[in-house]
Amino acid sequence: MPELPLALVRAATATPSPTPTYDPDSITPGFAGFVAIALLAVVVIFLIIDMLRRIRRAGYRAEIREELDAEEEAARQAEEATRASDVDDQDIDPQQR
Repeated sequence: MPELPLALVRAATATPSPTPTYDPDSITPGFAGFVAIALLAVVVIFLIIDMLRRIRRAGYRAEIREELDAEEEAARQAEEATRASDVDDQDIDPQQR
């Protein structure tokens, strides 16, 4: 009889699996596990709400900052336009000489 490779022999024989000494249906996290997960979920929800509030607040601040910058730029341009349009009266009035 030809010898079979060791891998085929091992595959053909069933390997016994250990039987558990406990009831797998009775192992649960219990009430303490439920409370821990529930508290974790509540904390995560509050963190998400706080994060959204902070992001929204930062957006509002950026909008206000842009508006203030635009107002300052408009005021600066108005001041430059006023200075450019001011003409010294002595340069125009020939009676002053």
